[in-house]
Amino acid sequence: MNSARIQHLVPATTILALGIWVAWISFTQQPSSAFLFPRLISVIMVLLAAWNFARAALGFAKAGAGFYAYEIRNILPGIVIAAIYVFFAAKMLGFYVSSIATFLIIYSMYDPVPLLSARDWIKRGVVTISFIAVIYILFALILQVQTPRGLFL
Repeated sequence: MNSARIQHLVPATTILALGIWVAWISFTQQPSSAFLFPRLISVIMVLLAAWNFARAALGFAKAGAGFYAYEIRNILPGIVIAAIYVFFAAKMLGFYVSSIATFLIIYSMYDPVPLLSARDWIKRGVVTISFIAVIYILFALILQVQTPRGLFL
């Protein structure tokens, strides 16, 4: 097995394992009605991840050359913040409050505009509130799924 295939196989295996773990959680948690939407999405994600894994294992994945150290260094802070959001903040602070904070932090970290510009902070705020409004409309009004409750909401 050559290094190009390994560079495709390692992330494909990781994503497949993560997808199976999320699907397993969505099928084993109670109340089961609250996990209907995550169950549907997780099954779709496992199917896509399995397809991606098969392509990588058979050597059909030809796109890209894998990750380099500087790319991992660039995305690692966002992954850490997302993990804090998923495992702690959403349950402690509430889904919408923690989503606002997480989105704004990640958006500010990766936005190339200087952090000292008041005009750009207003733009970040408008984009963040718009994003959360879409999330609220999607989850609370259209899908009517239960979101994590926390300290603030």
